[in-house]
Amino acid sequence: MTSPIRVDIISDVVCPWCIVGFRQLQLASAATKIEVQPFWHPFELNPDMEPVGENLRDHIMRKYGSTAEQSQQARDNLRDIGSGLEIAFNFNDESRIYNTFDAHKLLHWAAGLGRAHDLKMAFFTAYFAKGADVSNQATLVEIAANAGFDAQDALAALSDPKIAAAVREKETFWTSRGVQGVPAMVFENKHLVTGAQGVDNYQSILTQLAQNAA
Repeated sequence: MTSPIRVDIISDVVCPWCIVGFRQLQLASAATKIEVQPFWHPFELNPDMEPVGENLRDHIMRKYGSTAEQSQQARDNLRDIGSGLEIAFNFNDESRIYNTFDAHKLLHWAAGLGRAHDLKMAFFTAYFAKGADVSNQATLVEIAANAGFDAQDALAALSDPKIAAAVREKETFWTSRGVQGVPAMVFENKHLVTGAQGVDNYQSILTQLAQNAA
């Protein structure tokens, strides 16, 4: 039996293209019958974001210099893309974007339990489908508990300075290697691919890697 292809995915839980890219990768894996094994790594789109976050429409306008109409069009486009990938992008005029450092701390903790993927999916769903404040510690612990993690252990992880330092170290590792935007996927520790590539491109990548391995 062929070993799964390792895919290191550098991403943020408030990055819509990160979940889009991952779902495209999943579909490519299913189509080619080539198994992938994801490993999630931290990246903060907004490391300097205020605790209260920022209105998503205003954020897009400020960050990309777009108009209100262009901001709405971008969100509508994502909603359409998501519908074909079974992703609920429930954006509205009150949607906000947040700092995610605490979320990444919990993901690091969950990785030590072998369950980072479960928690990552739970965070994606909570934020994009339900508009959860993924910078709020109580909210993060609740999401973790609903995903089957121990709430007290999750709360302790959020205040563990060793976990915070480990996340900062990981972030620095990837940015020092040229990762400036997400999603970024590294296949088999060798091949860096940035952006959501689409199902067909991921199929080509997986097929080529499987042929090389054979």
